[in-house]
Order: sequence, then structure tokens, then C-alpha cells
Amino acid sequence: MHKFKVLPFFASLGRKINTKTLKFSLCFRLMFFFAVISAIVWGIAGYISYKETRESIDEFFDTYQLALSRQLAAADWSAVSQKTQHATDKLIEKIENADDDDDAIGFAIFSREGKMVFHDDENGKYFPLNTSAFGTFVNEKLPQNDDKWRLIRLSSADGKYIITVGQELEYREDLAMDIVEEFLAPWLFGFFFLLFSIAALTYFEFRPLKKLATSINNRSADDLSPINTDKAPVEVKPLIDAMNHMFQKITNLLQRERSFISDSAHELRTPLTALKIQLEIAQMADDDASMRQQALDKLQKGIERAERLVEQLLALSRLEANNGHYDNIEPLNWAEISSHLIDEYQLMIKNKTLLLDVKDDALPPFATGNHILAALLIRNLLDNAVKYSPDNALITLQLSHGEFSVINSDTVVDEAILQRLTERFFRPAGQKETGSGLGLAIAQRIVELYNCQLTFANADKGFVVTVKPKS
Repeated sequence: MHKFKVLPFFASLGRKINTKTLKFSLCFRLMFFFAVISAIVWGIAGYISYKETRESIDEFFDTYQLALSRQLAAADWSAVSQKTQHATDKLIEKIENADDDDDAIGFAIFSREGKMVFHDDENGKYFPLNTSAFGTFVNEKLPQNDDKWRLIRLSSADGKYIITVGQELEYREDLAMDIVEEFLAPWLFGFFFLLFSIAALTYFEFRPLKKLATSINNRSADDLSPINTDKAPVEVKPLIDAMNHMFQKITNLLQRERSFISDSAHELRTPLTALKIQLEIAQMADDDASMRQQALDKLQKGIERAERLVEQLLALSRLEANNGHYDNIEPLNWAEISSHLIDEYQLMIKNKTLLLDVKDDALPPFATGNHILAALLIRNLLDNAVKYSPDNALITLQLSHGEFSVINSDTVVDEAILQRLTERFFRPAGQKETGSGLGLAIAQRIVELYNCQLTFANADKGFVVTVKPKS
């Protein structure tokens, strides 16, 4: 039954196969590179085996030729006649399969005068007499069939005859190839079997990935729960952990967006209601110019407040999106940015008789960044300091030891409130100043973008807000 389970793999592969699929298929690339590497290794192993086998065969048959030559050289050929040649030929003919390996060996006996005295009746009768190649192995072509033979020529023990023993080189070649084929054929069969096994195992082992894809595909749009990794393969767990981490980030983002939308709708309802009331009062004023003007003044302030709230909401929305518009590419001059912002607050400062003292004697928390974000950060901190400081207080913008601080003298914030200052739309009870409760939340988000932190503390010199790098 198990052998039929691999059929869906090949059926599916046949239906879906195309160039692009094969290019990006891990299964196909695994089998392809395995086949290529195995073929290369198999070819190299075959070549090495052939060379080693051929050397061994050459050594064996060279030794055999030498031994046969010595035996023939020790014989007495003086009594050999043509009759002896015919008699021995008939004896060989009666032996079964005597002609099967007629290229295995051959020999011929020559007299010193060049007359052939005796031969093996198969190949030796074609051997030429070559006295120049004497006492060594030579490779020669026979004149009758143009085949290449390996010959050795020795003198007989009595010195009257020349012994020639030879073997066709093609026989050695064929024998070496046969041995290599017999050696490599099982490996070749095993290679295809192994390739088939890898294909089947890959199909089975990749099923968890297919189940994972199916599970994710069948999820509802709002289901961002973590994927269970208990039965996941070790190699796939890092991918699943990364996906779970991404799900968590998306969940947090959606929660922030929902909270942002809900809080924004709630906060916008109050100024819009106030605007509507002041508009109705202005409409009901009729000829009462004083009432109409008072309503229009409040309407103008309400519009300014709503405008400020919308600007803060848009700034916070862009910061939450973090869509790449705030690349850290500009060198920032904190003293210059602070100086420009102080000019904007001169009228408010004058009305409240506040003092500003800007000090610049060290590196800032971050030296490069987006100029708009840096200005927005300092503006929000300065805006809170100006609004919520008592009259005649000293507001100090201080840059030292890699930290940027805004210090409000004669100001103390309740410890319970300190923990909630960066919450969106949070405004302590009893505040007379208008605001959206988003300034410090925006400042907190900006410093997080630059790997910094925003701290609040009551000190001897007053209430201190500090921007500094994370430790």
C-alpha cells in the first residue's frame, strides 16, 4: 500500500510543472543538484576505476606474456615440423569454446633465418618478425587486420630461435570496460533508486509546509493568533516564529489604529460640539453685537483648537504608520531649531512673564534625523512647558552630555501623573489650559524612532523632561 502514496507527488508535479515552478521549487532543485553532483561523482569514480583496472590488467597480462615467453624459450624447437603444427591444431579444435577468446593471447616461433617454425594457429601466424624490437614490450599493428597488438620478443635458451608472444590491446580494453561496467552498474541502479527515494521523501517531508500554508489560507482575516510550533520541524520553526512575531506586530498595530480612531472620534466630538454651540449663539444674537462678537471670538478659538487637534492627530498617525518618510539623513542643529521655536513663543512667554535659557555645550541625543520631527519634538516639549508653568517661572532648554532637557522651575508634578504623561489624550484634572493630550504621546513616539527614551522627574531645580539615548 505504501508504494502508491508517492503517486500523488508525481501526478501533482506533472500538472503544475513549468519553467518558473521548477526554478523556485526546492524539491526540483534538490533532486536536480543531487543528480548532477551524483553523475559527476559517478563519472569521476568510473574513470578512476577504469584507469586502475586497466593498469592492473596490463600488469597481469604483461606478467603472463613474460611467463609464457620464458616457457616457450626453454622448449626444444629443433624437432618441430609442419606435421607437429597440424597435429596440435587438431588437438585444439577438439576443445570446447577454444575459439571464444582467440584474441586473449598468441605466439609464434621464428628461426634465426626468419622462417616461422611454430605458431598458435589463430593469431601468431600473422605476427611479423622484427629483430629491432627485441627483449622489450612493443605495440604494433598487424599487417593483415590493422589491429594493434602488444608484443614481446625473446631469444630461445639455445639462441637458435626467436620467441614472439602477443595480445590484442582491444581485448584488454574490452576486459577493463566489462569489469568497470560490472562494478558501476549496481551503483547506477542504486543512483536511480536513491533519486526516486529522495523525491518521495521530499514530498512527504514537505507536507508540514503544505499543511501550514493551508492552515494560514483557511484563516479568517481577523485571526492573527500564533501558529502552534509543537509539531513543526526544527528547520521550519524559525520561519513560524518570525510569522508569529509579525502577527503580533500586526495585532498591536491594529489595536493602536482602533484605539486611535476611537480616541480621535471622541476627542473631535467635544470641539465640534463647542463650535456648533457657538455658531448657534452667534445666530441667535440678532442685534446684540456684543454677544455675536463674543460668540465669534469663541468660535475662532474653537476652530484654532480643532485645527491644532487635527494637526496633532495627523502627526501621530504618520508616526504610527512609520512608512519610511522619516529617514535619518539630515544633520540636526538642536540649538538652531530651539532658537527658532523660542521666537514663535515670545508672545506667550511675554504674557506669562516666563524666562528662557538655552544652553548648548555637548552632543545631542541623536545628531542626524528628520528636521521636521526634531522640530515637532522640541515644540511639543516647549509647548507643554510654556502652558503649564506658573508665572515668573524659568524654562530652560539644556543640551549637555548627550541629553536634551526642558526644565520648568517652580513646577512639581504628582508622582501618579508622571506615569501617565505619555498616554494619548490624557490630561490631568483641573487643567485650565486647553490642549489635546497628544503632545507628549507624539514626543514619546518620535524618540522611540531614534532609539531614545523620554523621562520625567521632579528635581530641586524643577520639573525635568529629558530626551536621552536608550542605555
